[in-house]
Amino acid sequence: MQADYAVELGADDEALEMPWSACEQGLQYYDLKRHPELLNQIQEAQQVPELGGFLAAINSAASSLETAKCEVWFSTDINPEEEIFAAPVKFGCYVDLLFSEERRRFSLSDHQNLAQNSVDLLRREPEIPAVAEFLIRRCYYLDPSDRTQEQTSRDGFYITFYLFGYDSDEESARRRWAGALKLAENALLQLAPG
Repeated sequence: MQADYAVELGADDEALEMPWSACEQGLQYYDLKRHPELLNQIQEAQQVPELGGFLAAINSAASSLETAKCEVWFSTDINPEEEIFAAPVKFGCYVDLLFSEERRRFSLSDHQNLAQNSVDLLRREPEIPAVAEFLIRRCYYLDPSDRTQEQTSRDGFYITFYLFGYDSDEESARRRWAGALKLAENALLQLAPG
């Protein structure tokens, strides 16, 4: 499996505010670590059970991580760097990962170590048409005790984990993706035990 990581902390790079809410779309953050029963509120997890299994595992007591957001999709848009797989389609997802322990949320080195070690483990896996990418980004953790309109926040970090599986049709690409997702789950549980 191909795997890599990058640090994206520039002013124009994506960032996350925690907890997040997109009320206009009817979307919000669900604390699956402390309330695993809320997994059935996440539409993507219901539509794609493999993703639901990944979310359940990462948010379990066996992990020192938790999740903030996710999305899953199928695409026929293949970038030039993806042409090495000689596949016309891909199935992919992203999951935003946070450390559960508050002090680790503010440690760039902890995030870099997790990303680098995850990449190292996944690169040892057999060659399959799949790509994992870990992007370390800025997260603004809101102070839950601050009830003012302009809540105070503290700058920390999170990781957006992207994963793609490639093949000749949607069903096959999804199988490749699901197998790679299980490998990533095992790596993350090994590297960030609860």
